[in-house]
Amino acid sequence: MSSPSTLVSQIKAQANELGFDAVGIASVSPPSPSTAPSSDHTTQASNSLPITERLWKRLTHWLEQRFHGTMAWMERDPQRRSDPTKVLPGCQSMIVVGMNYYTDHISDESNKAGRIARYAWGKDYHDLMISRLKQLEQYLHSRIPELQTRSYVDTGPIMEKAWAQEAGIGWIGKHTNLVSTSYGSWLLLGEILTTVALATDEPATDLCGSCSLCIQACPTEAIVEPYQLDAERCISYLTIEHRGDVTDIPQDLRKKMGNRIFGCDDCLDICPFNVNAQPTIEPGFQPSAWTLHPRLPALSALTQEEFSIMTKGSPLRRPKHKGFHRNVAIALNNQTPPSSSTSTQ
Repeated sequence: MSSPSTLVSQIKAQANELGFDAVGIASVSPPSPSTAPSSDHTTQASNSLPITERLWKRLTHWLEQRFHGTMAWMERDPQRRSDPTKVLPGCQSMIVVGMNYYTDHISDESNKAGRIARYAWGKDYHDLMISRLKQLEQYLHSRIPELQTRSYVDTGPIMEKAWAQEAGIGWIGKHTNLVSTSYGSWLLLGEILTTVALATDEPATDLCGSCSLCIQACPTEAIVEPYQLDAERCISYLTIEHRGDVTDIPQDLRKKMGNRIFGCDDCLDICPFNVNAQPTIEPGFQPSAWTLHPRLPALSALTQEEFSIMTKGSPLRRPKHKGFHRNVAIALNNQTPPSSSTSTQ
């Protein structure tokens, strides 16, 4: 087998060849206090704890605040969610990859158009990334046949942003999303858990400093304090994960949703580190005509079958036809003059 440093270089080269823009490696074993990430927003004493324990504390605190809303799956076995060795016994390292999804297109919001989060303009990133991640996994097995692995793209019980920070790809900003000095706010993540100890990267340093632009930009004040997000107030949660109908969303939040029908980029768009962001070369992330200019009246009339056809291979299927139709109805109501409003109150 190659030396640890040579093997890591080969893994990273293979990841880049497969189309991943960022790749880093984190140790799952307990770090020494001197290597604990500076961006873990706890006391100095807590920073000396193993990362798995710090993640468990962070997650359980967030759950205790009921910030996860109706996402009951977040409550299931938080210890497993914060400790990769509970997912893959014997896990020693995690390879974290990121794909840049930024395009320099500007959405057209004229003529009663809605707004869709940038990551959903093109094809579903799960489909774009998982096959390549599996190829990287196969490459690992070809180099180390006895290795055991497990890979995920957003759907596994992994606190991937925290591990991306540990792997040096970026840090968790005050809006609770990942920020990269190279790619700004526009990285989608995947990871491979491994049972081999690989040479690791330095954890990323939090460079947010005194900046609070993302907190100020949030339309619904969902970022209740730096590094703390109340999902029940977050437009991304309300338009994607929330399964209720129009009246299940408080009126004040409905108004603040504006014309957003899937996700929200406001806290990402405002980040100063986006000045370095370069457009992706991945064709799958390029927008379609209708995702750049989603006309609300036409979308409100979509049948279930039409919705299924239009959103094939797209993350826009996530809220299902019922949730998407609800989002469009709220956006339309927000654009209708009060005197002639079709009430969703």
